[in-house]
Amino acid sequence: MTHEDARADRFDDVSDAVARAFRLLPAAPQDVPPADSGGTRRPAHRISTDPDTVERDLIKLVLTLVELLRQLMERQALQRVDAGDLTEEQEERLGATLMILHERMQELCARYDLSMRDLNLDLGPLGTLLPPPE
Repeated sequence: MTHEDARADRFDDVSDAVARAFRLLPAAPQDVPPADSGGTRRPAHRISTDPDTVERDLIKLVLTLVELLRQLMERQALQRVDAGDLTEEQEERLGATLMILHERMQELCARYDLSMRDLNLDLGPLGTLLPPPE
């Protein structure tokens, strides 16, 4: 098996896990439409869109993804520091970059009246997307 085949298998595994997770997620009660006149319920919509909040909701989603990536990069950086893979200069530059990114995230959250806690999506039985702050 080549490196590309192994990578494709991992992506397939992740894709399958995400698909299973979305099947497990129940719709929120406010997303379940009322029963029609025959008493049957229509399928629930998992995403509710409101024209008045669409920009803020989109920013929240984008910032959530950026925060997830920032936290992953931070963890990987710490692993590389612990393993001694970086020079002192690289460690300093990496630390400064991660601090600046965190500050920018806080600024963007403040601009759109969001907190870092707002970015942590609840995935139902899977828990939250982001780990709790330390």
